[in-house]
Amino acid sequence: MTNAPGFTEKDLRRLAGTRSFERGLDYLSAVSRLEVGHESISATVDGNDSYEVELAEDEDGGLTGWCDCPYGQEGNFCKHCVAVGLTVLGRADSVSQQRSAAASRSRLLDAWLEARSCEELLALVREQLAADRGLRRRLELRAAAAGEDTGIARERILSLLDTRPFARYGHVEYADAQAYGRQAAEAVAALRALTADGRAADAVEVAREALRALGRTYGEVDDSDGLIGEVTADLAEAHLEACRAARPDAAETAEWLVRFLLDEVNEAADIDLFDYREVLGDPGLARARALVVAAWRANPKGWAEKYLMERLLKADGDSVDALVEVHAADLAPNGHTHLVIALELETAGRPVEALEWAERGLRETVSEWGPDGDLVAFVCERYERAGRLADVVAVRRGLLRARPSLAAYQNLRTAARATETWEGVERTDALEVLKAVSQPKKGRWYDGSLLVDALIDDNDLQSAWQTATDGYADQRQWLVLADRLRDRQPADALTVYLRCIEPLRKQTGDSTYERLAELLLSARACHRALGTEAEFATYLATLRTDQKRKRKLMAILDQHGL
Repeated sequence: MTNAPGFTEKDLRRLAGTRSFERGLDYLSAVSRLEVGHESISATVDGNDSYEVELAEDEDGGLTGWCDCPYGQEGNFCKHCVAVGLTVLGRADSVSQQRSAAASRSRLLDAWLEARSCEELLALVREQLAADRGLRRRLELRAAAAGEDTGIARERILSLLDTRPFARYGHVEYADAQAYGRQAAEAVAALRALTADGRAADAVEVAREALRALGRTYGEVDDSDGLIGEVTADLAEAHLEACRAARPDAAETAEWLVRFLLDEVNEAADIDLFDYREVLGDPGLARARALVVAAWRANPKGWAEKYLMERLLKADGDSVDALVEVHAADLAPNGHTHLVIALELETAGRPVEALEWAERGLRETVSEWGPDGDLVAFVCERYERAGRLADVVAVRRGLLRARPSLAAYQNLRTAARATETWEGVERTDALEVLKAVSQPKKGRWYDGSLLVDALIDDNDLQSAWQTATDGYADQRQWLVLADRLRDRQPADALTVYLRCIEPLRKQTGDSTYERLAELLLSARACHRALGTEAEFATYLATLRTDQKRKRKLMAILDQHGL
């Protein structure tokens, strides 16, 4: 590392982004306690609170920053890091000298420590332990792992997985998850130390408790970054390593594994029963199989039971019929399970049975949302491969009638066009289906109709306009039609724009003002097409007079040349 700063203002802007960089400029006077070390730079920045910042450069000149503000704890190069970086650049002439001084202090400290006796060093360590709880905890854990008392090691490992010190409101928030994850990782390291120290049997038992403890608390942690998930995976791996070293009783281990995997509380731990094949041997695997089969037969609809049974059958290379039996015991109401069975059968080289199961899934769907989209696609693709295009149309027609939607209409149109049957009775019947359900439904996010949407999607704008005139359109659909027909029917489009402008005159807010400006621009385009620009000028002048107290609106209209 060079003594001079290896980064530039451009690097700070790149790391922080324009917004954070600009905000960092406001904090230059808030930087205090700046300390330039041999390998890092630290400082305090006063904002809503006092935040600790550390910058570090690697051997290749790359810059990293850490801050304990909420944004910084999310892994971002925050405005406080920017402020410290800019302060350092502003004092670049003295950085080299400060780093040289820091290196000298470090060498002096090393020499002084090497000259201390064992008793003096112990006294220094004890003094530091009294002041630093984190260091004390880590050394206690190392001592426990290296000692003979497994009870102490167990207590310390489980305490590291306790979320309560990090749970402010009953759960560990995102800002605290990183600190909890680092602490939990210490527990994994301690378990591996037990195994490495020849106490693998003890490590197996403690790892079991640790896995259960982490499983119970995992749902209380905001693990958006996946750090706790990684720790959980490492913990499971540490358990497997301990089992491989200790060779515990195969049958008992199989029983514990199956119980653990069937407990939904432990779903955070990604443990695969067959990773333990070497540990279990044939007797243990036989016991595990018996337990899994019994659990599934007792609860064939249980997610864990079903998954383990499927995993067992695939690992053993059992027939596809056994897998079908497992899936068929719990068929999803939307036909998704039928699709899973169909895919298994097709993979096994039994396409006829696969299609039969998929077709059955369409018939047996009872979900209010209709059949699984992938199931429908599977059936239609197989029909197309077989040249059964009329059957594709029949499926799409049935779905439209059962659950009318614009997507269902579009899919039917595509299928019918492939058979050259769309223009005529097929389209007419499809539009009748949409018309029958075109009245507004309570709970929809708009009050328009599927019929108008379908006609617009067909680009049948004249029919769409007439349907809208008959009372089937909402404001969104009217505006779409006005935009699409403005060049051909400017007078009609103008009527729509003016109708939409009126209620906005009584509203306030930036978004309302921007929307009003957009509508006025559209209205002006209609007047130009009609040759009535003077009429628009009079209308706009009246509107501006009426709205003159809304200064932000006036500014926005000026920006748009209105």
